[in-house]
Amino acid sequence: MAAGENTRQSATLTEEQAERMLAGMNDVIRAGEEMRRLRAEMIKVFVGFGWTQDRIARLTDMSQPAVSKQVTKYRDADPEPPMDLSLDQRDVPWLEGRLWGLAEDIAETYADTARCSRSIDALARGRKRFTPESVDGLRRLVEEDLRLHAAELPGGHRSAYDEISRALDIPSRSDAAPPGTASVRRALAHRIQRDRLRGGTG
Repeated sequence: MAAGENTRQSATLTEEQAERMLAGMNDVIRAGEEMRRLRAEMIKVFVGFGWTQDRIARLTDMSQPAVSKQVTKYRDADPEPPMDLSLDQRDVPWLEGRLWGLAEDIAETYADTARCSRSIDALARGRKRFTPESVDGLRRLVEEDLRLHAAELPGGHRSAYDEISRALDIPSRSDAAPPGTASVRRALAHRIQRDRLRGGTG
């Protein structure tokens, strides 16, 4: 009996082991919840653009009743001012989104050598959040990548980084918060910045 008990005890999972095992799972679950929240917030933006429920359902891969419920809720609320989609905006979430888009483009272009690849992967998987510390770290990595690949990268990458960096160093003095949550503004700026770098217009 004693030997059997020892065997069972030796096979017991420690709290530290369980914590390490579940950490990755929790990140994925958390990222999924955040993505669902962001999708709901983006529907509000699409409603503001005047898009039809059919169009929103197709783009979000949601059922028509689910979209209808969201659209009704947002249409019954007080309308927000229209969202400005011009790239040159100076609120922090917008700038973070631009930095994210720039770094992601570099990471994809130089998948084997880009210094920022690991940070971009962590952001995409929800293992890293946008904090002043993580943004500063990403800025340093992007600066290094711009130096390493200066001969190959188009000038637009350096120009975009210089604009973003200057604006992050001098925060906007505007008292009026722009429309949209921080996560929505980051996502929009990320997409618009990527399309601009690739020569698209959206």
